[in-house]
Amino acid sequence: MEEIQEKKRIDMAKLKKTGAIVLPSIFTIANMAFGFFAILLASEGKFVQAAWFIILAYVMDMLDGRVARLVHGESSFGVEIDSLSDWMSFGIAPAYMIYKLVLKDYGVWSYPVAFLYVLCGALRLARYNVKSHFGGSDKDYFQGLPIPGAAGILVSFVLAYSMLEGDGGARSIKLVMAQMPYVYAAIPFIMIALALLMVSTAPYAAFKGDMIKPTSLTGIMLIIAVLSMIVAYPQDALFLFFSLYAVSGVIVGIYKALRGALSSKEA
Repeated sequence: MEEIQEKKRIDMAKLKKTGAIVLPSIFTIANMAFGFFAILLASEGKFVQAAWFIILAYVMDMLDGRVARLVHGESSFGVEIDSLSDWMSFGIAPAYMIYKLVLKDYGVWSYPVAFLYVLCGALRLARYNVKSHFGGSDKDYFQGLPIPGAAGILVSFVLAYSMLEGDGGARSIKLVMAQMPYVYAAIPFIMIALALLMVSTAPYAAFKGDMIKPTSLTGIMLIIAVLSMIVAYPQDALFLFFSLYAVSGVIVGIYKALRGALSSKEA
């Protein structure tokens, strides 16, 4: 009798563990699905809708990790499927969307530019996975621009540029909107820069751990400020925040390099 009860307890434990792994994977698969749907929409020339589907993929990407930690469902399988979903939604989908919207006008030269972005996104995710498996990741900083951050610039550009053409409503930041034609012209170079930043060693804030606590006054004020900007100017604010984040890693990297050089001279 005791052996039967013990077997039942073991079976229940296995079932709970399987459920804990499957639950966050549902959000991960939704992330992948939204990325795939974004590709289909972009192929039909529906770029604004495609961009919003990638935004939905962001929401799913944020939820899967939090759900996994909540139910203690972290696993190697989760890490791998999450990276595959991110590559679909934040690597292939935005690259294809930008190709159809802008890069195709550059002829054959657009192919290597779009592929470089997709390739560096895959390399960035592979490096992150290796660090996750072998415990080499830093909880305060990412090494290289995270692929969602790179995709955020491209997605928010599409949303902001759509407002310039009269598709996005009246709410806009004039200073940001005035730069959109120049950003459009510079898209090939921006794609190359984002690709290189993803495989660089530039430090980017992870916004987890003890860096910024949501319960602190600073954290609360920062969250309120960011959300207020996004509510007031959704398209332009997203482009502004993602751009500042991309530049921040370069600035922090230069600062750390200069500080290290000065410290070595003093020693």
